[in-house]
This record gives sequence, C-alpha cells and structure tokens, in this order.
Amino acid sequence: MSMDALTYDEPSKAKKATLRKIEEKGEELAYLQRKARELGIPILVVVEGLSAAGKGTIINQMIQPLDPRGFKVSCIASPNRDEQMRPFLWRFWRRTPSADRMAIFDRSWYRSLLDAKINGVISEADLEKAYADVRNFERQMRDGGTLILKFFLEVSKKEQAARLAALQNNPATAWRVSDAVMERHAQYNDYLKAVEQMFKETDGEGGPPWLRVSSKSTKQATLKVLDHMVDTIQKRVDEVKEGTPALTATNRPHRPLFRDGPSLTTTDLSRQLSKEEYREMLGSRQQKIQDLHHEVYRLRIPVVIVYEGWDAAGKGGNIRRLTERMDPRGYEVIPVSAPNDVEKAHHYLWRFWTEFPKAGHVTIFDRSWYGRVLVERVEGFCTETEWKQAYHEINEMEDNFRHFGTALVKFWFHIDQDEQLRRFQAREHNPKKQWKLNQEDWRNRDKWKPYEEAVNEMFIRTHAPHAPWTIIEGNCKRYARIKALDVVIEAIEQKIADKTK
Repeated sequence: MSMDALTYDEPSKAKKATLRKIEEKGEELAYLQRKARELGIPILVVVEGLSAAGKGTIINQMIQPLDPRGFKVSCIASPNRDEQMRPFLWRFWRRTPSADRMAIFDRSWYRSLLDAKINGVISEADLEKAYADVRNFERQMRDGGTLILKFFLEVSKKEQAARLAALQNNPATAWRVSDAVMERHAQYNDYLKAVEQMFKETDGEGGPPWLRVSSKSTKQATLKVLDHMVDTIQKRVDEVKEGTPALTATNRPHRPLFRDGPSLTTTDLSRQLSKEEYREMLGSRQQKIQDLHHEVYRLRIPVVIVYEGWDAAGKGGNIRRLTERMDPRGYEVIPVSAPNDVEKAHHYLWRFWTEFPKAGHVTIFDRSWYGRVLVERVEGFCTETEWKQAYHEINEMEDNFRHFGTALVKFWFHIDQDEQLRRFQAREHNPKKQWKLNQEDWRNRDKWKPYEEAVNEMFIRTHAPHAPWTIIEGNCKRYARIKALDVVIEAIEQKIADKTK
C-alpha cells in the first residue's frame, strides 16, 4: 500500500468511526428522552455561541434521533413589543418545559445581555442585577427538578469570516448575514470579553455549568454535545430512580429573615369607620385611583397587587371598590385556585410569571404564589424542603419585578375567628351568598392555628424592604377598604415619583 493511499484512508476511517459514535450516542439520547418523560424530568437545553458558530447545525443533529412530540425548539430573536413591556425573563419563563418535555433554546437570555453589553445600552450595575436574576432563574428551574444543559459554541474570527462569506455567496443563505451579524463580526474581540464575563457570572457555584465546544469540526462538536447530553441525562435519570430529591440548593446557610415584619398577634382589629366617614372617604380615594391609573399607563409602570387573607376576610369586596372606577382595559383580576394539570407539570411559579402585566397595566392576584408557604405547607401538598426553599424563590422573583420598575403591593386581610364565624353563618343563611361557602372553608377554619403560624413566618421571611407586607385590619369592612386604597395610592405615587426624577 502506498503512502498516498494510507494518508487518504486514515481520515476516511476516522470520519466513519466518528459517524458511528454519533449514531450510537443519538440512539442513547433517544432512549433517555423516553426515560426522562416516563420519570417526569423536564430538560432545558441552551445553545449559545458567536455568529456562524453552527448553532443551527448542532441543534439539528441533536434533535434528529429524538421523538418530535417530546421537544420544542425556540429560536430567540430580539424581543418584540409585547416582550419589551415585561420583565427581561418573562418570555423565557413562558417557554420553560413541562415535566414531560424538552425545551431547546437557539440563543437565550444570554444573547440579550451580551448584545446589551456590547451596544452600551445597559449599565454595569444593571448588568450585574440581570446576571443575578439569571442565576436565580436557573437555580429555581434546577431546584424544581428541571435539568439544564448549557453549550457555548466557539469559533475563531478567521473561521467566522470564512463561514459568513460562504453564507453570503449562496443565494439560499445570503439573507442570514444581516448588517447586525456583520457588525457583531467586526466587534468579535469585544464579544469575547463579554462572553468571558458571562462565564464568570454564570458558570459554577452550584449552578448549571457551561460546556464550551469548539465548532471547527462540526462532527467532533456534535459528538461532544451528544456525549455530554447522554452522560448528564443518564445521571439525572439514575438519581430519580434512586429517589434523590430534585432540590439541590435547599441547604442554604439561612432562610431569609426580616425582623421588622408585621405579626398577626399584635394587630389591632378594633379599628372602625362609620358609614358617613366611609362614604365621604371612598369617593375621593376612588377618584385618586382613577387618576393614578391613567398616569401608570402614561409612564408605563406595571402594578402588581397581591390579596391574601383568611376566608371571608373581605378580599372580593375590597377588589371591587379598588377597581370600580379603573379603566377595565388596563387591569385584570387573576383568581388563583388549586393548580390544574398543565400548571402542575411546570415549576410552581410558572403560572404567576405568565400572568405578569404589561408595563402600564395592573394585575390583581386574588391569592397568589404565597400559597406555596401557606395552603401547600399546611395541607402537606409540598414537602418541608420545598416550602422552605420557596421563601428564597419568592423573594428572588419579587426582586426581578422590582428591577423592572414594578409597583408591588402585598395585602394580608385579617379578621378574628369570631368575625369569620359570623360571616360564615351570614353566608349560610343568605341564598344569594351560599355559593361563597363550602365544606373546605369550614375545614380550613379548624386549622386556624397552623395557618396563623405559617402566615407569621411568611411575614418575617418575605417582608423585604422593597416588597413589604401590609396587614389590613378587616373586622370592619369599611375601614379595611379605605386602608387598602390608601396603601395602593401611596405605592403608586412613590413609583411615579421614582420614575419622574
């Protein structure tokens, strides 16, 4: 055999061997996709990289062996108008996978931050906050049982230039090389620096690690990606089979603690308003709310109002007085009950993120994400580990809202047990109100003490400086309605003042 033949055959054999390995890994991945679906393991795959690094090719190779009914690929472009009017992570929360699915992101939350950094449209302080939000988001996903895999495809500037030129010279692909893509190529070194900062902020420290993949050889890159996916998913499948809990960050040194949080035990429920005082005050407050609602829309301030409280504490009547003069096109009331099957298949915060209002609109939650540390805790619908972890997750979510400029108001409507009994009996004997009372209300009343303990702990764990709780003394409905209106007015006025500084 001549030397020429030898040098020709060797690469051919290596190529065939690589293709066989890719096929084998693809078969393993397909098997693990089925196992993950059986075990209820959601999988989130992030594929990032510089322009022309081959993200589309790698994703195509990744999905070839998979059951197409079990995954969805999201190609992330610049946010549209609707997405710009909500917090940075809102559009990604909406796309997170359910327990039987795999979500694959062709670009992700990272691309937006890299572009913002390079284009100078975000300050270092805001970038740091955004990366903190990303770390919290990924931790919450992981602690909720989602397996996250993050790939970054690397390409040299020379190789990038050659690939872009090839795309431009092909009529079928020339459209892919936009002015923005060429501008990114010109800023190649700046992007490398921004990418290194991204790795520093989001790689390690208990979070999902990045796998950096050279894309010089598409086949070798594909094999490396598939190999990592197979190893990582297999490990998680084994853990679930062995009963290892999904939560891995619950043993944080301390649960959050806000010592100035309010307490039900020191609340004065004797506060009253006469009918005459109430009528005089109600009209002026409602007019103020109407005026502020217009300002909220004009200044594009999102408003989130949380109503929690005892059964029959007056939340519904209070919401009606709050919204009576508001423009119905600018607010929405979200009644929160037990999660349905779709909601159960996602992270418990998913259904609340999806209801976040557009900037300039108001969303009122009649019960909320605090059910995790109240009803789910008391009734045993989640584990102790899960509801303890939720304090961190809730504070992090509300921080995310604050970073977006949200006016956040949180109410607990408090009445005593005697007043609750009177209201239950009144509903029981009034045919028009009997629908408001059911056996579960009576059963919850028997658990007043454990609920009271859960509420008081909720206060000291989530009464954050920028997301405080307000206890509404509700034995007198008139007093409760006026106080709640005053708190909403003050919160919105403060946010308007901050916005117009």
